[in-house]
Amino acid sequence: MRRRLVLVTLLFAAFITRFPVHSSFAQAPENAPPSVIESPPPSSEASPAPVPTDEHRLPELLPHERADAVMVLGELRSAVRLSPDSADDRLKLAQGLYRIGDLDAAIDECRVALKLKSNNARAYLQLGVTLMAKQDGHAAAIALMEAILLDPELTHAHYSLGSVQYSLGNLTAAIQSYRRALDLQPNFPDARYRLALVLKLANRHQEAVQFMEEAAIGGVPQAQYFMGNAYRNGQGVEKNLALAIRWWTNAVEFGQQRAAESLSQLRRQALSPDQSERRRKDAIEAFRQYRDGLWADYPDVARNDPSESLGIALLKNSQASNGVTTLFAEAFALGETAHDELARLYETGLDTRLAQFDKRILTCFATTAADGFIPSKKALARIYGTGLGVTPDLQKAKSMLKGLSKQETKAVLDEIAGR
Repeated sequence: MRRRLVLVTLLFAAFITRFPVHSSFAQAPENAPPSVIESPPPSSEASPAPVPTDEHRLPELLPHERADAVMVLGELRSAVRLSPDSADDRLKLAQGLYRIGDLDAAIDECRVALKLKSNNARAYLQLGVTLMAKQDGHAAAIALMEAILLDPELTHAHYSLGSVQYSLGNLTAAIQSYRRALDLQPNFPDARYRLALVLKLANRHQEAVQFMEEAAIGGVPQAQYFMGNAYRNGQGVEKNLALAIRWWTNAVEFGQQRAAESLSQLRRQALSPDQSERRRKDAIEAFRQYRDGLWADYPDVARNDPSESLGIALLKNSQASNGVTTLFAEAFALGETAHDELARLYETGLDTRLAQFDKRILTCFATTAADGFIPSKKALARIYGTGLGVTPDLQKAKSMLKGLSKQETKAVLDEIAGR
């Protein structure tokens, strides 16, 4: 045991002396210097810097989750009382304490488990992860290296060690750890995402894009957001705004707020009269190409007209679930035909897929109207002016029509009055 700890200490000392420590990296990779794949956008397009967060901060438990965790913790303590010399029970208790955020007690239980069973790789892993949450990177690295010495195929230990080395600024060591984690578990999108971040910081841009795209395909929303940025700016890939929209849209489906902001920014570029004609046309064309590209996902659905909505075609083809999802995608991408169909479905509903006056449609219209999409402005004016699923509010209806011509405004208000 002593010889192994000496070896781990020497290995860790080698890491520290070989690589400088950068305190600026001691935070979540997605909150590292803006946009790991992209360069900072022009000042006119820059979004506020993300609020720094601790990469290893424990997730906030929901009330029912915390109640469950506390109940489980009571059972774990009972098991330890019955078998105080069981290393496995001590480790389970440490994991339960970690889950509710009692890090000091979790560390104590890890150490007891290791006294009872000194070659317990998973106890060292849990100790390392808990020390990461305590932001004690040096001690965490030693514990994780010990876990790896005991069990070189412990994927989680390699992955966590990569995160620790990243936080300490040891980029080469972090890359090695993430690569080893992927050697052991190739189907590990999160490791690909973290590796991409570190490769970018190491100025290995082509490799970074490759791993970032693989992570994005694997469903990591942050990676999807960064791939959107990469295609927008042509960094590591050929510039393609339509693909940027596709990746951002995928990320939004997972709740990635920055991707939603990027889409909003591009919609405003397409719709704002303050933008140059070239920039407006570029954005409008990108949204059109994105909508056209959706058809490739459904090769068996016939397209009869270039302006046809894929969502409507899917509804006609008895693919209601896919049809509704696609209608939203097209409407958020400034598809007027899809928007008009959603406006109709807002009033009628669609079996179990869309309730009458479905709030999701209202949210879609409110989002695109805020970006300047005139069909959404008109639809919302009609909805609030006539009280379709909402409390009638003529003043709000009129406010929705700001920016429209007098003739367009009068036509909508006349329609509301005559309804």
